[in-house]
Amino acid sequence: MPLDVDSICTDRPHAIVACAQVADWRERGQDQLRAAVNLSVRQLQHADLVARVDAILCETGLPPEALELEITESIAMRSSGRAIDNLRGLKALGVRISIDDLGTGYSSLSALRLFPMDSLKIDRSFVNGVPHNTDDSAIAAAVIALGQTLGVNVIAEGIERPEQLAFFTAHRCAEWQGYLLVSPVTAEECERLLFAGTPPLGVQALAAAELSVG
Repeated sequence: MPLDVDSICTDRPHAIVACAQVADWRERGQDQLRAAVNLSVRQLQHADLVARVDAILCETGLPPEALELEITESIAMRSSGRAIDNLRGLKALGVRISIDDLGTGYSSLSALRLFPMDSLKIDRSFVNGVPHNTDDSAIAAAVIALGQTLGVNVIAEGIERPEQLAFFTAHRCAEWQGYLLVSPVTAEECERLLFAGTPPLGVQALAAAELSVG
């Protein structure tokens, strides 16, 4: 599965560092990696957002499809006009757009379909109760089905237990992230994990889960 290297900072210097690091790892053979960077309301409304992102890609050598810009569902629902134009401009560059924390912003289906998105991220508050809480499990399954209907990728956030992974694997959730894969690490430790030749325990758990439901 593609892996996201998240940047918790969204100002230009930190975005450059994140993109340059992922570009370097991709050139060394880890070409499944993506850099994921959060966008704030202010940034999403900025008049030259598309030009700034294009400049960062050119400066770092990161392919557009290897950059995923994330906006929360609540920000998405408050966006219109210039923000949506910016998202369409970013999509035209080839950059991926992800709606984060889905389920927390009271969005409607009619509103969601207006956004040029590639991924939906199921908020960890719904993942926590899976598979034992029937309501959380039903919501998670519905979001996965929604993503499949819309033709977008669905990512489960906050996977911490094997039984959660088994649930999302059985429901054909395309991607997942969480402490079961690996805890937050420095760039140096991330590089060691990527190039050590032995996958983290979470990747091994994913293989086992896929075998159990295949």
